[in-house]
Amino acid sequence: MAQPPARHTAVVFDIGNVFIEWDPRHLFAGMFDGQARAMEWFLANVCTPDWNREQDRGRSWRDAVASLRTIYPEWREEIESYDRRWHETAPRAFDQTVAIFERLKAAGVPIYAITNFSHEKFAECRERFDFLGAFDGVIVSATEGLLKPDPAIYQVLLSRYGLEPAACVFIDDSHANVAAARDLGMTALAFADPHVLAEDLRRLGFEV
Repeated sequence: MAQPPARHTAVVFDIGNVFIEWDPRHLFAGMFDGQARAMEWFLANVCTPDWNREQDRGRSWRDAVASLRTIYPEWREEIESYDRRWHETAPRAFDQTVAIFERLKAAGVPIYAITNFSHEKFAECRERFDFLGAFDGVIVSATEGLLKPDPAIYQVLLSRYGLEPAACVFIDDSHANVAAARDLGMTALAFADPHVLAEDLRRLGFEV
């Protein structure tokens, strides 16, 4: 099997919405009984993206739930469900992305990940999804106390695993995260579809 060109010797993936589908609406659509406007208000004003991001930065879900439950006691059940039923927000892996991963592994390409993820939920996901244990290295934001697109979290990956930015192809569904990787000298691809990703990787010389 053909090897990628020397310039690109490692692939660095994001996890959420690249390998594992994630959307809190998978959980809350049922809890709000199809009342989309009420659900969107709740996600914008109670369990907000900023609140959730602090779990990705390292705050425990226990502390997150306790603090928010005090402020919004009327939403106690919904807040607690975000933690207790979190895996309903991440219902499946994208099989086609996993297949790309497996073909890269079979070709001997080193594969890493940088993911904004709660350390608790990532540990649980590793029990659900076997492929998460097959990366050559994973940088989890909550473990490091750093979040993409902060350049510091990319530097953690590079220094820990002895990687050169120019040798890395970085893949993420967030344009801000892609831009940060590109600014550090990586070749960075915005993920939207596994078929497009496979074409982009072939264009860069990988056989997938």
